[in-house]
Amino acid sequence: MSSTCPQASVMAFSVTTKCWVLLVALVYVSFFGFKFGNAHEDLPETGSVDGHDIPQTGAVDGDPAQIVAKALLCFNDKFIYSSCEESYRLNERGNINVPPEYTDQYCNGPCLEETHLVLTCIGNILSNFFFYNKATIQDVRETLQAGCSYTSERGDFNVAEHIEADENSANKAGKSILFGFMPMIIGCGLLI
Repeated sequence: MSSTCPQASVMAFSVTTKCWVLLVALVYVSFFGFKFGNAHEDLPETGSVDGHDIPQTGAVDGDPAQIVAKALLCFNDKFIYSSCEESYRLNERGNINVPPEYTDQYCNGPCLEETHLVLTCIGNILSNFFFYNKATIQDVRETLQAGCSYTSERGDFNVAEHIEADENSANKAGKSILFGFMPMIIGCGLLI
């Protein structure tokens, strides 16, 4: 028979407050310290038809000027923008000039769909594309969603205003980061 010391096993399995704090901090960092679900599958694909490059199908041999030029071709592609009146189209400056009285026709007609096709075309070529007004593809998509929604923002297609709203919410993101670091700082203080 082997004799076991009850005190030794209790001491081996006892967990101090510092160990609990360390455990909680490690679990916190492991769950909230990484971005889950972000696939990196938005790389451009190469393609051409009859020796002619099609804008929405791929990248150009890595020359930045050619890549941007190819992305800009999406705005003038006759296969993408075919039915939407030119004055209501998204342009290179990142503007969508839709008067409030035309909102229903824009949102329920071909313009909205064709604008999304242009954004997809640009994104397939250059995923981090910036318009001249510093809007991203996502900024324009959010503006379209808000402008066509049935909220107080319906009919407001001003991309610049949506960018400002996003910049103002950046302060809130900074605060949440600060609150994320607080448990780690407290944990370090308890461990020392």
